[in-house]
Amino acid sequence: MRHEIIDENSLKEYSAVVLAYIGDAVFELMARTHIVVAGNRKVRDIHLDTVALVKAESQARVLRQIYDDLSREEQEIVRRGRNAKSTPPRNADRGDYMMSTGFEALLGYLYLKGEDERLMYLINLALEVL
Repeated sequence: MRHEIIDENSLKEYSAVVLAYIGDAVFELMARTHIVVAGNRKVRDIHLDTVALVKAESQARVLRQIYDDLSREEQEIVRRGRNAKSTPPRNADRGDYMMSTGFEALLGYLYLKGEDERLMYLINLALEVL
């Protein structure tokens, strides 16, 4: 099933938190898939490995490593996400949480824009880094 593509002008009107909301789901699905295709295991073990990949600290580390390789447009989306008003969970460092929101906003933006090749490149890069 193919999702609908949103044009760039319309996407600029979306809040960074909405972009991060979608990006979180995209990254979670890709992380789960990455873990599952590595081999059949107990769901609890799969879950724990997935949580380690998608937690704010891990996403922030990835973003710090790839940031300079992002286009100016992508860096702007990350900045919007990083600066979005949101409340971090109690167990997350505020700085890491802000960075991870920027990373998720970028993934959501690329997904909704239909830039699947770039999206998968960045996700695969992130999974390699982690």
